Amino acid sequence: VSGPPALCVMFATLGVFERSFDLVVSGINPGVNVGRSVYHSGTVGAAVTARSRGLPAIAVSQAVEGYGIEGQGWDEMLKGVHWEAAASVASTVAGAVAGHGILAPMVINLNVPDLAVEDMAGWERTTIGRIPPRVIAEARLEPHEGRAGSYKVVMEWGDAVSLPGGTDGGAVERDRVSLTLLGHLSDVDNPPGAEAEEAVYPAVAGALDGLFSRA
Repeated sequence: VSGPPALCVMFATLGVFERSFDLVVSGINPGVNVGRSVYHSGTVGAAVTARSRGLPAIAVSQAVEGYGIEGQGWDEMLKGVHWEAAASVASTVAGAVAGHGILAPMVINLNVPDLAVEDMAGWERTTIGRIPPRVIAEARLEPHEGRAGSYKVVMEWGDAVSLPGGTDGGAVERDRVSLTLLGHLSDVDNPPGAEAEEAVYPAVAGALDGLFSRA
């Protein structure tokens, strides 16, 4: 599908791919989706779209060297990334959700450090951090040589900062898997509950504890 990940999920729920399904797993995204990147992430967007169509969903993002600023990693950052570790964590969580029995609409956001599972410091349930690990300090247009009216965006990065414990970015910074239960988008007059997320959480927590006890 040549469009954003959310469009792929929407098409799938409309039967374009001629198969029904019960769970959406989006990713593995190159670069963490923590802090404010959660709000504009295509990976998380696919999961949110699945929930809006009545399905549970898991968004999975893998830390890369150079931070993967604002949720994206580029080619030079992706050498030697431990994709199999993120896949193992995602598989563990997906298995717990699928085996829970009641597949209610929900979104789980997973961010995985760039380490082998046995080298990680475990996992934790986190909140969305308010401080980004590194901000874009400046962005400017530079003309493409010989191509009138065509430009590239050149970005300058600010300094890296240490993130608070208990936050999604802070957990990854401390070599831990971050698991965040994402709430629903809603107007302020009708705040939704989180019954589905809280109901499945013990099963997911038990599965992750089992993964790291074996590592």
